[in-house]
Amino acid sequence: MMVVGESNSMDVSCMCRRVSKNAEAVGGLEKLEAFLLSSMEGGLISDGVLAQDINQASSFWRIREGVPEALMKAGAVYKYDLSLPVKKMYDLVDDMRIRLGDLAKVVGYGHLGDGNLHLNVSAPEYDDKILEQIEPYVYEWTSKHRGSISAEHGLGLMKANKIYYSKSAETVQTMASIKKLLDPNGILNPYKVLPHSLNS
Repeated sequence: MMVVGESNSMDVSCMCRRVSKNAEAVGGLEKLEAFLLSSMEGGLISDGVLAQDINQASSFWRIREGVPEALMKAGAVYKYDLSLPVKKMYDLVDDMRIRLGDLAKVVGYGHLGDGNLHLNVSAPEYDDKILEQIEPYVYEWTSKHRGSISAEHGLGLMKANKIYYSKSAETVQTMASIKKLLDPNGILNPYKVLPHSLNS
């Protein structure tokens, strides 16, 4: 079952997902209904709805899954997959909105349970002026708040040289030593994760 709610104090929507083979048997549905009602009565959220069946739950989920697609249709999108302390998770979105002003639209969504933020900056077209306002600021902000510059999607090729925002030089060197031990010829997944200077 899913609960979708909106906050009074912020422009935020939240989707809670509970998976159970038999929610009614363990009182899950009643607990979700009680939570939603008390949250609305207490002013924590302004509005909410509880999916009544799997089809309705799927339609809620399609809204969430449609966010990146909608942003792509609006133009260029700079995407960041970050991990932050939950209390700081949305602060970066607010800071980026202030920093970029009218240059771009900033959208943040993710996984509240583990602090995984998908930060998307949308503009009519790719522009070096916008990128200069985003990077390295996003990485520095994340590092300052003890986050990770790559949450669920990994560093890959594009962020390999940015690893020092999340890991100490000693840790990166240890990672490189282990990689060299297991892959002395550098043929396994080359140029990914480790900085390019350590792959030669």
